[in-house]
Amino acid sequence: MKKSAFMLFIALLPLIANAQEKSSNEDGKKIEKEKLETKDYLPEIHGTIRAKYEYQPTMGAGRFEVRNARVSITGNVLPSVAYKAEIDLSDEGQIKMLDAYARLFPTDGLTVTAGQMRVPFTIDAHRSPHQQYFANRSFIAKQVGNVRDVGVTLGYTLPTDLPITVEGGLFNGSGLTNQKEWHKEVNYSAKAQFLFTKGMNLTLSIQSIQPEKVRMQSYDIGAYYEFNRFHIEGEYLYKSYSDNAFGNVQAVNTFVNYDLPLRKTFKKMSFLARYDMMTDQSDGKTTDSETGALIATDYKRHRVTGGITFSLGKAFQSDIRLNYEKYFYAKHSIAKESEQDKIVLELMVRF
Repeated sequence: MKKSAFMLFIALLPLIANAQEKSSNEDGKKIEKEKLETKDYLPEIHGTIRAKYEYQPTMGAGRFEVRNARVSITGNVLPSVAYKAEIDLSDEGQIKMLDAYARLFPTDGLTVTAGQMRVPFTIDAHRSPHQQYFANRSFIAKQVGNVRDVGVTLGYTLPTDLPITVEGGLFNGSGLTNQKEWHKEVNYSAKAQFLFTKGMNLTLSIQSIQPEKVRMQSYDIGAYYEFNRFHIEGEYLYKSYSDNAFGNVQAVNTFVNYDLPLRKTFKKMSFLARYDMMTDQSDGKTTDSETGALIATDYKRHRVTGGITFSLGKAFQSDIRLNYEKYFYAKHSIAKESEQDKIVLELMVRF
């Protein structure tokens, strides 16, 4: 079944691409026209290719990898009805269905989204692969706050002088693969964004899920400020487990990006520095075979990342990213094979 759906998806791509005309409908957004023309209903195709090479000095080994090969189809069927379907043909070598949702715009500023999506939570975890500043995601975006699920959300932009957007929803709480299970628990996520000035954003998030017996409650606060050629960002996440089933988790992500405009082959060169950390974390499902208690699935660690990004076009369109990551583990921690010191060279193309 999965193979048939994949082959059908691939077969339709050339047909849609030939008819495609660009608009501003990348994420299933409402086209701001009272009456759409025929061409406005044509689906759009977008995609991201990320090819990388990683070298680990401690192991003396390297590898090539296609980290992402995402393709999405978005569009409108009515001025107030939109959709998005996104598949990753190579998520670390595996095919995964990511987004599959329908979105309604009942009135100005209000959205209703139903289907499979990334839940409204955190800043960095909500970034698409082409929007990431570094070749590898932060611990918040990859381990602690990375949640995609099936459910329904409501979003609203308040009609105030200070732009405020709120979004919240109910979800299965068990991820993308167990959609047929029945749930007695309420799993929810909510997020509020405050845009104080053109370049300053404050984001507050809360999430509560119970994948099995233990409920996990997470809180996140993050902000970024853009001025001149700088982007400065910081985010803090706190997670607790019901009945003290596991120790509280804390995670931090902070980074600075400085853009230097260029005039020839590259449009700009960006200098980046990041510090992120996380304490021991459990996924809420994996237990000790003898005691039945939750065990750590991600160990405490700190990381410092330095990098340079060369942009061949506009921002996040075609980038060459060169990063060096330095990890620091506590004595009792176990370093996963892919979570050690490394040099990363990545080519990202967005279409």
